[in-house]
Amino acid sequence: MRSSFSPQQTFLLFFALAYLGSCTNEPRVMAPTDQVAVEESPLRTDEGQIAVLNLGTFHMGYTSDANTVEYDEAAEENARQIALVCEQLARFEPTVICVEEVTSDQVDLAAAYALYRDNPKHESVYAESEIQILAFEVGRLVGTKKVFAIDHKLAYNYDQSELAEATGSQAYFGELEYLQGQFGLFEMDSSLSQSLLRMNTPHAYDVLINVNADVLAHANSSDGFEGADEAAKYYQRNLRIFANLNKLPLSSEDRVLIISGASHAAFLDMLMRRSQKYQAVDLKKYLH
Repeated sequence: MRSSFSPQQTFLLFFALAYLGSCTNEPRVMAPTDQVAVEESPLRTDEGQIAVLNLGTFHMGYTSDANTVEYDEAAEENARQIALVCEQLARFEPTVICVEEVTSDQVDLAAAYALYRDNPKHESVYAESEIQILAFEVGRLVGTKKVFAIDHKLAYNYDQSELAEATGSQAYFGELEYLQGQFGLFEMDSSLSQSLLRMNTPHAYDVLINVNADVLAHANSSDGFEGADEAAKYYQRNLRIFANLNKLPLSSEDRVLIISGASHAAFLDMLMRRSQKYQAVDLKKYLH
């Protein structure tokens, strides 16, 4: 079965929609620099569990990942929306923040965060990414001392269209066509917080796991597992991210905020909800 669109076009469209941000040419307006007054949180976890607020987002600028987006975080309305989201997330009072950065850059990450806490106008390699725009700012607002890198890079080939076409895999192209119809979940609207909430629903997570991994399992030769093995690499990458989280010196007294690309958040949500170590916190308690 020949698709009317190539998987490469499909994935380019997906990332264009998932990572789309409103861009304007309005003058730069800095987010508020005063620490927010944090309300007493009613959150309680089961005995011994670690509370985790897991936020999937689009890449706002610099990232070591393969996909980025032009996002004008300095535009007046964008800056206002970002400041509001940071204030809402700050009410979680994270003691630890984890971000999508490779663990080999932990020293540089910690140094950049320390400089930002002292001077939020400090320019770093993270200045135009969600790492500084969201994670550093939330940490600064509540005085979080620890920011950790938990990413692990593992290359894989998400385009199995040639093999799927050669083997006549109707399911592969049928899945892609269905997923293309779900990409509206990742479009940005006038409210950044509502866009992020929509991106972090169970259905959106299922779409992200499917489009990034599961669909590949439909593209295999009669005596091989080419697509399935590529999908396994993405599962492996996210399991290693989860393993990096598990290596951190956390206790039940900690409250962990994780900010990463939405597909990683999807895997982390699945893994943490099955874990006895963590208690996933409903994002709707904070974003609204």
